[in-house]
Amino acid sequence: MRAALDHIDTWIFDLDNTLYPASCDLFALIDARMNLYLRQLLGADEAEAHRIQKRYFYEHGTTLSGLMALHGTDPHHFLDFVHDIDLDRVSENPELRAAISALPGRKIVFTNGDVPYAERVLNALGLGSCFEAVHDIHAMDYQPKPHPDAYAGLCRAWGIAPTTSLFAEDMARNLKPAKDIGMTTLWVNNGSEQAGGAACASFIDHETHEITAWLAGLNHQEQTRYDQRP
Repeated sequence: MRAALDHIDTWIFDLDNTLYPASCDLFALIDARMNLYLRQLLGADEAEAHRIQKRYFYEHGTTLSGLMALHGTDPHHFLDFVHDIDLDRVSENPELRAAISALPGRKIVFTNGDVPYAERVLNALGLGSCFEAVHDIHAMDYQPKPHPDAYAGLCRAWGIAPTTSLFAEDMARNLKPAKDIGMTTLWVNNGSEQAGGAACASFIDHETHEITAWLAGLNHQEQTRYDQRP
């Protein structure tokens, strides 16, 4: 595994359901806040708000993009509202912190959320000091993953060479644009409701059900190779 990744100098991670287990189900809390937002905005009942939310997600990439395109929604107001959730479902992960810290090169979070929310989650996980930057939906100019412009903008903003980068993500569809520009891809196939796709050999290079163990194994292989050098 490691031999195929010796060229990687930039490690890019999705946030939700990638850096914490899908079993935390933060999306259930965020979905409830989105539903409430749509009910208040559109005067819809709970069931209709749910249908609208999911339609916007699949047609526009995120619920926010649909709201902005069709209703002129202020993205800052929306994100502040829907991310106003308790994070007590998330706990520190010292093993993941050690595994990410041991990776050679740069580490960046690439999320359709925003920086304040991402920083709260990272701090809850004990990963606040692990990453150089968070590239969020505002930095994407509201063109979310999997829009190709989001990936091009990430690379421009941080001087990233795609061919020496790995992108880890729980949503299979978000890996295809990364592979299209030359990134190595890792599908965190953890049963997330949001995953929405099966593995496809054409754009998924590696697959794991749990990112902590995968990264720890990668680092162990590198250490073993180092120890065995003459």
